[in-house]
Amino acid sequence: MQTVKLNNGVEMPILGFGVYQIPERKECEQAVADALSVGYRLLDTAQAYHNEEAVGAAIKNSGIDRKDIFLVTKIWISNAGEEKAAKSIDESMQKLQTDYVDLLLIHQPFNDYYGTWHAMEKAYKQGKARAIGVSNFYPDRLIDLAQFSDIPPMVNQVETHIFNQQKEARKIMQKYHTQIMSWGPFAEGRNNFFQNETLKELGQKYGKSVAQVALRFLTQENVIVIPKSVHKERMEENFNIFDFSLSAEDMEKIRALDTGKSLFFSHYDPQTVEFLTSLGK
Repeated sequence: MQTVKLNNGVEMPILGFGVYQIPERKECEQAVADALSVGYRLLDTAQAYHNEEAVGAAIKNSGIDRKDIFLVTKIWISNAGEEKAAKSIDESMQKLQTDYVDLLLIHQPFNDYYGTWHAMEKAYKQGKARAIGVSNFYPDRLIDLAQFSDIPPMVNQVETHIFNQQKEARKIMQKYHTQIMSWGPFAEGRNNFFQNETLKELGQKYGKSVAQVALRFLTQENVIVIPKSVHKERMEENFNIFDFSLSAEDMEKIRALDTGKSLFFSHYDPQTVEFLTSLGK
């Protein structure tokens, strides 16, 4: 598996499996078991997904050595603050049946995320996390946290797909040596994603699906991706993207699809912020 090196030297797989919106335990356990059998070794979950127990059980039952799996979880808004975050980290590890996570993220830049970060820095120094980072941090919040922390964020997981390529935000991430990680690499099918003529044309050229072309584009841009599916055949399809490369010309064709706008939400929209922060109370 191709990897990326984080700013502390930790190697992280560039392709993984996400379990967002799979809260039902049996279904999630089966999905993770299938993903591991396909070959995925990067697993991404979160406290807010309500499936850490299922992910932990699937890992344990797989028989795969824990050190061969790169496990990611995220601290939710309601657990913000140094004391609450520290407690929630231990609770997450208990649910995941592990004594460390490979990457620990702040899920949203709301509530006392500075206190959360301090708890994460301690967890990192104690060996409870091999790397720490953030999720959904726009450039202004990323700069603010990086400037006033002992340990700058190693990863920032943000909405990243062909229609929102985060070109300007990536410049800031690169300045602070923060690795970009994508959520929503297929934009959840929005904007007629799977019928996009450019992706369909390139899929025919390379003998690949629209999904495979989209994932290959992101990985060639050095973006970590965590596509989610509960269908094993789709997991296999998404995993099979390293036997071809998009040409420089074809990469430019896909870069031209960027709108620079979110297809989901904006943290600069007061109503969105009110909704998200209400979930953390």
